[in-house]
Amino acid sequence: MHIFKVAGVSALFTTTVLAASVSSAPAYAQSDIIRHNEPTFPIASAIEVPAGSSTVYLSGMGAPVTNTKAPQKSLEAYGNMAAQTEGALKRIEDTLAGMGLTMGDVVQMHVFMVADAKTKKLDFEGMMKGYTKFFGTKSQPNLPVRSAFGVAQLANPGWLVEIEVVAVRPSHH
Repeated sequence: MHIFKVAGVSALFTTTVLAASVSSAPAYAQSDIIRHNEPTFPIASAIEVPAGSSTVYLSGMGAPVTNTKAPQKSLEAYGNMAAQTEGALKRIEDTLAGMGLTMGDVVQMHVFMVADAKTKKLDFEGMMKGYTKFFGTKSQPNLPVRSAFGVAQLANPGWLVEIEVVAVRPSHH
């Protein structure tokens, strides 16, 4: 038996009960976070976060400029959907790293996309191409719950995508 103290409240657990509850979970568990993954798509359908974990909300981020010779705030300055998704996620990864977190700590993601002005279509496949470089990989298997939205416009007219995430800093017993 172990006694854990979280936020001033003592809790008594037996090791076997805790181990059984994690091992029987139909999901990938990181620390005490339980992820119920979708069997056919690289997202989680649900995530359980234990009490005592710290929640970190990141503002929406778009891609950085990749072509400085292109007109400011133009699509040419930021690249296509795959490049922009990868760029936005790299900015998120760097922000999380500055807080001692990784992309594996992301539990929720909202992806806001606009249609390409030429094709008038959302490039969902391009977004997925960038997304799958960061989530569901061998080195980073943790999947967030995610919603993807088609929106009329984003604050920066050169962006095709803006992504916001919620990450969790697991409590350490």
